[in-house]
Amino acid sequence: MLSRESSATLMSAVTAFLYREARLQDEHQYEAWEKLWTDDGVYWVPANGANIDPEREMSIIYDNRSRIALRVRQLMTGKHFTQTPQSNLRRLISNIELMDEQPDSDIAVASNSLIFESSLRDDTLWAARNEYRLRHVEGELRIAYKKVVLVNNAKAIYTLSFLV
Repeated sequence: MLSRESSATLMSAVTAFLYREARLQDEHQYEAWEKLWTDDGVYWVPANGANIDPEREMSIIYDNRSRIALRVRQLMTGKHFTQTPQSNLRRLISNIELMDEQPDSDIAVASNSLIFESSLRDDTLWAARNEYRLRHVEGELRIAYKKVVLVNNAKAIYTLSFLV
């Protein structure tokens, strides 16, 4: 267990990191967002519940690091958007918790997020619980694992043309 002071410092760094990730996503800075990932990163958005087996059941997104890179490249071409122009987005990140703070290992973090999406079609709210494993790489925090459990993931999702 980390000392109270070390824990507060870690919490501050984690909070700043999550806010930065949200800003990069909101501003469609996907190449910068991709650089936040470790080489073995996994990005998962389950469908039909929170605790499914992504190897056996459908997911909205279940990407390894190379698939994350491919997804970003496709978004950058302008040919794989499901909408033009892109949605305007703003994320609210809250309830940030350090779930496990063992020295010299990945840092387990959880948070809530609310994404406001404004598109030509409509305005949509996306609420989620996010689970992360963050890792220090060359002195910087990076995402080794991100799971986004959308509150409405059991319903039909007609478009998700941005990264959650």
